[in-house]
Amino acid sequence: MKKILKPFLPLVIVFFASFTPAGTSPSSDFCGIRNTAFQAGEIIIMKVYYTLGAYIGAGEATFSTTLERYNGKPVYHFVGEGKSYSFFDNFFKVRDRYESYVDTASLLPLKFIRNVDEGGHKIYNNVSFNQNTNTAVSTNGVFKITDCMQDVVSSMYYARNINFDKYKSGDKIPFDMFLDDEVYHLYIRYMGREKIKTKYGKFNAIKIKPLLVKGTMFEGGEKMVAWVSDDPNRLLLRVESPISVGSIKVDMMSYKNLRYPLTSLLGVR
Repeated sequence: MKKILKPFLPLVIVFFASFTPAGTSPSSDFCGIRNTAFQAGEIIIMKVYYTLGAYIGAGEATFSTTLERYNGKPVYHFVGEGKSYSFFDNFFKVRDRYESYVDTASLLPLKFIRNVDEGGHKIYNNVSFNQNTNTAVSTNGVFKITDCMQDVVSSMYYARNINFDKYKSGDKIPFDMFLDDEVYHLYIRYMGREKIKTKYGKFNAIKIKPLLVKGTMFEGGEKMVAWVSDDPNRLLLRVESPISVGSIKVDMMSYKNLRYPLTSLLGVR
């Protein structure tokens, strides 16, 4: 199987775009749950650190949510933007923008735009989803998709609404995602609850893992780990993974307009 993504610094998006196919069908948690976790106006900033004995700030990713209309329907417009800092631009310049227009009622994407420049490698793809006819029309053609199809960005927000209370540690939660004009059968593995100390502060958190494709930057297997806040926001707090040399950590550094108080926060650094 080809690599899904070229390596790039905003690991937050890589987390939901670098899974190995799981050979399963989407669970009920990815087919019909309603949004109870986020609201329009939310803005989250994540900072990317490269570690080789010490933390080095490498870049940042910003995620925003607005309420708009698309083809007459009310939609959430999610925008994820990633950029490397000026120092790292000399080695691997990143300027990425991902957009997803998601039906507010079903939380399924209607449109997805990927516009990235990673070390001079540029990709643009504009995808329109018809969830009723199971088709996706991209910049490159028309493709058959499966039920309850997600894109890279919509899957992140959808996953925030999963009720982890009904799972036990080690359980897999499958879903399907469309990327690079292909359908991938993926899953999230629930790993239980624990306290996590980040650059922002200490939290009660929910731990989850993907199964990664071995590539230029990432090792294969379940070596990438993510933590989300153990409160109704289900806010992504940290992602970490070893890479070919050293490791990468991504921490939530600031937020605006959360739907609920961040009650999982135990203390700020």
